[in-house]
Amino acid sequence: MSDNPADFTRIRLFVEDDLATGAGFTLGRDQSHYLQNVMRRGVGDRVAIFNGRDGEFWAELTDARRGAVGLSLGEQFRAQAPEPDLWLVFAPIKRTAVNFMVTKATELGVSRIVPVITARTNSERVNTRRLRANAIEAAEQSERLSVPEVDEPVRFPAFLERWSGTRRLLVGDETGAGRPIADIAAEMAQTPVPLAVMTGPEGGFAPDELDQLRDVPFVTPVGLGPRVLRADTAALAALAVVQAVAGDWRSGRMG
Repeated sequence: MSDNPADFTRIRLFVEDDLATGAGFTLGRDQSHYLQNVMRRGVGDRVAIFNGRDGEFWAELTDARRGAVGLSLGEQFRAQAPEPDLWLVFAPIKRTAVNFMVTKATELGVSRIVPVITARTNSERVNTRRLRANAIEAAEQSERLSVPEVDEPVRFPAFLERWSGTRRLLVGDETGAGRPIADIAAEMAQTPVPLAVMTGPEGGFAPDELDQLRDVPFVTPVGLGPRVLRADTAALAALAVVQAVAGDWRSGRMG
């Protein structure tokens, strides 16, 4: 079998284990089932493994017991590289929409996902375990080397109180008072700082929440164009603009 990484990187798995050439470990039931029964891989086949810390390695299947696939790590073929320090902060929305949003935000390169319960949030139940699984799957498929952290939901007052003023918070302002996000992103590109994009619930922020956001120095209200966007669309549109103008979209694909 070829040792060219391009021959076997179509199947990528995220693991929590430390990675080093020559190390061996056993996958859990779900990943073992995926390799054996979905992808039809067996002893001698190779996959790519990453953990968000140690880069990416090829791994050979050495044992294909039911529900417990054994792997042996070969050489590292991608070193761990810095990724954008960009967070997504959002008010929870309907389950299907929030699952989609987290998947796409992972593809867009966010490093942290922060659900915030606002006054008009319609869905306070957030399955962070499911969101984490969605983020892992998206990271595996998009060839990124890390998986974003997924926070437990926090209520709006506590969120503002705990926020570090060193991270600029770009808030989608549905009132139209914010400057165009592309203009703000262009300024950020000249003087890079840690960034987060925040969008409100389907009913928008409450007036007092907007007042509180405007009163803190780390918040910059931004406009997202002349049309009214759904909450999930607004989040992804804002992230795309930031990445295109001030983020890593100016770089080519990872090797």
